[in-house]
Amino acid sequence: MKLSKKIIALVFLILLGVICVVALMNYPKLTVLTGYSAKHMSSSVFLGDRTVAFTDSVDNNFAPVHFADDKVDLKNKVATASVFGLKERKAIYRDGVGSVLINEDFDENKPVAKPKRFYTETELPYPYGNLPQKDTVSDAIGYDKIDTAVNSIFDTPGENLQKTRAVLVLYKGHIIAERYSQGLDKNSRLLGWSMTKSILATIFGVLEKEEVLTTKDRAPVAAWKNDDREDITLHNLLQMNCGLEWNEDYTSLSDVTRMLYLDTDMTTSQIYKKARHTPNQYWYYSSGVSNLLSGILRTYFDTYQEYLDYPYREFIDKIGMHSMLIETDLAGNYVGSSYAWATVRDWGKFGFLYLNKGNWNGEQIFKPEWVDYVTTPSPTSEGDYGAHFWLNAGGFYPDAPRDMFSANGFQGQRVFIIPSKDLVVVRFGLKGEEGVDFNAFLKNIVAAIK
Repeated sequence: MKLSKKIIALVFLILLGVICVVALMNYPKLTVLTGYSAKHMSSSVFLGDRTVAFTDSVDNNFAPVHFADDKVDLKNKVATASVFGLKERKAIYRDGVGSVLINEDFDENKPVAKPKRFYTETELPYPYGNLPQKDTVSDAIGYDKIDTAVNSIFDTPGENLQKTRAVLVLYKGHIIAERYSQGLDKNSRLLGWSMTKSILATIFGVLEKEEVLTTKDRAPVAAWKNDDREDITLHNLLQMNCGLEWNEDYTSLSDVTRMLYLDTDMTTSQIYKKARHTPNQYWYYSSGVSNLLSGILRTYFDTYQEYLDYPYREFIDKIGMHSMLIETDLAGNYVGSSYAWATVRDWGKFGFLYLNKGNWNGEQIFKPEWVDYVTTPSPTSEGDYGAHFWLNAGGFYPDAPRDMFSANGFQGQRVFIIPSKDLVVVRFGLKGEEGVDFNAFLKNIVAAIK
């Protein structure tokens, strides 16, 4: 009996030790967990116009984020999150530039600059305006098949498998299918996550049209002069094959999570990374590259206000994406890797702009050749990636057209552009490839077009 008690005590001590080690190893990760929860709660409530209860039970209800306890000050537009009182993080909402995680150096009395918006009202139906569309019935569309395909990607009552929130299908610019999950509608702003990268690339396309830059230009980064990174070009950055080291691991305290949840200035993280490969020889995915490009974008303007205004004046508001807002970091840089919000219909306008090779109702936003550029596969990407757009050139979706390209984001946010079928397909959700068969979905949508 005594031996048995000693064994039990020993086992208990060993288990306690293991628990302590695991807790110590994971304690630093809590700052990412609480940072994510506070930031997304703030953006969802104050930018997405959703309730705290909805955000907590839907948007933030996945492991391990659901362990965070969120509190929201609606009057002062502040959200805080902690796990059992540990690693509390705070996010505030700023009009015009969205929510941001703050640190101990944050000065709440310092004025925050915001972009001037260029709202236009056009007496035109969607997508060139916001009036109702005319009759869109077409003999070329199998509406029953479209409805079946769209319904198949939504969960049936009681299921929680695919977590699709919204789908929009445009054929030749006409809405032929549109559906939302409970609690959302056509006026709901949704976060595109890494679809923001494609928005960022488009801004460079507009600048190229205006001959402010060319993609062949060396990246204007002072820290790279006179070392083995000086030959890195904008093209290398846009195609994500600059050769710099980077860790895009969201399960640990990595380069990308430090950048998004700890850095004051998110544009500098990639700058100080060493060159591991020769440019144009090794493709890898890096949100650090995208935010570096956002910082580079800022160098083309004489004032900060011009930097803030330009994307809206020359692109976003010009095509009527008035719901879109790109959030900024604490240093005032657009978070080009991750934080663009817009309604599903406005994301559809973005896809339609690319379907029409940059022409918006007669006005050329970027050169037609820009579409050819962003859809040219990056070397060693196996035909999956172009210039901040994902491609199907390599047949990642085997039953979808090879000319399809898309803006992709975390949890399965997608704007699919299919030129050969005159289609734009938008999908928003809370699960990606692990829960959704996008290949079957796209196959069925395409098959419905005669």
